Formats: sequence, structure tokens, C-alpha cells
Amino acid sequence: MTGSARHFLEFHDIPEAGLRSIVARAGKLAEAWDERAMPQSLTGKRVALIVDDGGWRNTSAFDLGVQAMGGICVHVPIGFNTREETGDLAGYLGNWFDMLVIRTKELNTLKAVAIAAPVPVINARTRSNHPCETLGDLAYIMSRRGSIDGLKVVGVAADANILRSWVEASIALPIKVVQVYPERWHISDAALLNERFRASTDMGELSDAGVVITDSWPGDSVSEALAGYRIGTDILDRLPEDAIFLPCPPVTRGQEVTAEAMEQSLCQSRAAKAFLLHAQNALMEWVVA
Repeated sequence: MTGSARHFLEFHDIPEAGLRSIVARAGKLAEAWDERAMPQSLTGKRVALIVDDGGWRNTSAFDLGVQAMGGICVHVPIGFNTREETGDLAGYLGNWFDMLVIRTKELNTLKAVAIAAPVPVINARTRSNHPCETLGDLAYIMSRRGSIDGLKVVGVAADANILRSWVEASIALPIKVVQVYPERWHISDAALLNERFRASTDMGELSDAGVVITDSWPGDSVSEALAGYRIGTDILDRLPEDAIFLPCPPVTRGQEVTAEAMEQSLCQSRAAKAFLLHAQNALMEWVVA
């Protein structure tokens, strides 16, 4: 974290105790949401929502969550790395807002904003990582399993933002993350390597997985190279009965998953994404506390 503000740029920016409190709070906020009794914990808070890189799920959830908890959310139509210096933009935004939620391409852009901004900055997705997505999934997993300690997460995915955020999570939390994919697409970033992460080519790693995640096939792949890493019902049927399958949207049926796998009982993508809202709400509470 930079300065005195509580930023969330990478998953492991927040210490383990803070992450645990956010995940637990997400469960409480899920109950409040269902009861239409949301706490007004953002009353008086003014939040800038900046979408510099498309997408709709988590940014819509941020907008909705701010309003549901009594805050004011303003969509700020700016882009970074164009006419105005990033540091200047951050300073101007800090004049008016109590929190900046930003979805942009480059993680380094967010880091530059955080250095200059006097208020918390939340990463709503970059090409390098997507920590809110992982936070939401962990909150859902917690609601289902009651604990995340010792969890084994197998990512059948290339080195990209979803998997990288799970590896970031393994730095901060007592979970094991295994990437299962051809070596060409293995994570090798020294900043992410840690004792709770490893990479493999062996699909047998899924046999004792608590959670299996996928992501879209990389653009430089050929289908023959990845066909053996496609998740179908034949693979899901061999997982532990309490395993959770979380294909990352947008799902490309026939590539990383089969259409039948999306209908199998272990596939909990839709239910898990409901917790994206609750986890982000808990995160916003935490950063302004």
C-alpha cells in the first residue's frame, strides 16, 4: 500500500487479517442484501468510477453497491495516458472524491494514480490482474465451505489476469494454487513465485482440488495444443463431491469448457458471481474505515 490510504491494487496489498475480515464481512452483507437491509456505511462518501477498459460486471456492481450503502457514485469519463498526466488527474480527482475505483489496462497506471492520489484507489481490473474477481470468488467459497484454510485451487489457465490474482492470493492467504497448463503459458514472474504456488502440466492435479478455475484460451494458442485441458463433464465427474468449478466469464463453450460442463452441478459460476457485489461492498467499507 502507498502512503496512508488503503489501496487495493494487488490482492496481497491487504494483510491476511484484513482479507479475512473482508471475506467474512461479505457473507454478512450478502444476508443484508437478501433482506434489503443494507447498512448505510458509505453515507456521505463520494466515489469516482472510471472505466477505461470496457467490461460491465464488477463496475456495475461497484456503482450499485455504493448507492445501496448510501454513497454517491459518479462515472468519470476520462482515459489515462492521453493528454493529461496521470499524476495530475489523480490530484484533481482527489479534490472531489473519497475513493477512486478504476478499471484500466495497465497496473502501472494504477500504481501511478495511487502514488499521487490522497484517497484510496481500488483496482477494478487490469490486463495484469483482477483482484476483485478473486476476492468475490473467495467470499463465495467461504460461504459454501466455512473456511478457506488449506484450500487447493487448480487453475487450468494461461498466465493472465485471473490466474495471476489467484497466485497473488496465495502470497497473502494459506491457500495452495496450482497452474495446470502447457509450459509455454506457465507463470514465471518472480514477483509472484512463492511456496504456495506451483505450475504443472498434469491434469491429475485436479483429483483433489477444492476449486477449479478456468480462463479463456490465449490468443496465440492452437486448439490441438489445448484440447487436453478442456474441462468437460468427464473431468468434473472425477472431482471431489464438494469441489467448486468456477469458469471465468466470459465463457467460450467448446474451448476452455464444454457446454455440458456449464450445466454440471459442480459449476457454481453464477452463484459465485453474486458474491462479487458483496465482496466489493465489504472492500469499500474496509478501505474507508
